[in-house]
Amino acid sequence: MRYEKGRRDASRERILQAASERFRADGIAASGLSRVMKDAGLTNGAFYPHFESKAELVRESLASALDAQAEQMRHILAADGLDGLIAAYLTPEHRDNPQVGCATSALAAEIAREPQETRSAYTERVTALAKQVAAYVPPQAADPEATAMALLATCIGTLQIARAVDGAEMSDRILAAGREAARTILRTCALLAT
Repeated sequence: MRYEKGRRDASRERILQAASERFRADGIAASGLSRVMKDAGLTNGAFYPHFESKAELVRESLASALDAQAEQMRHILAADGLDGLIAAYLTPEHRDNPQVGCATSALAAEIAREPQETRSAYTERVTALAKQVAAYVPPQAADPEATAMALLATCIGTLQIARAVDGAEMSDRILAAGREAARTILRTCALLAT
């Protein structure tokens, strides 16, 4: 049975969304295709008309999640600048909901083990995110992209550690320390810019 293009596209988007959330929640290795398809409300047989393999699904769902994150960051940066981005990123809500949060903080260790094609797609998007953030770094900074990468690494690493520790009190302290460290990077740039 053949389906119209709109229905096929809608099914593909449901699979991508379900995979993106499942991978971020449980990890790539721990997420089987049958669970992803169940989350999408589709049968296992509906997978292969859309994707050749789990690796392709990982690559495309990761790209989709990072593209959505870039759009969200664009809005936050335009409204509230880098301080707003730090405040929005390092929250208990973000920590507690990895399935809808930053794909890098949820999956970085696993992405490093993915095929080259996936790592290349990831690298392309992370580079674009760094450039997006660098546009808000004071232009007098010696290297705005390096500053942006340091800021992103600080936020991402903070969130990963805050998720990994046992206990909300310690996790909240880590988030607060990460916010302060990220703001210190910004203050240092501002001092250098004057």
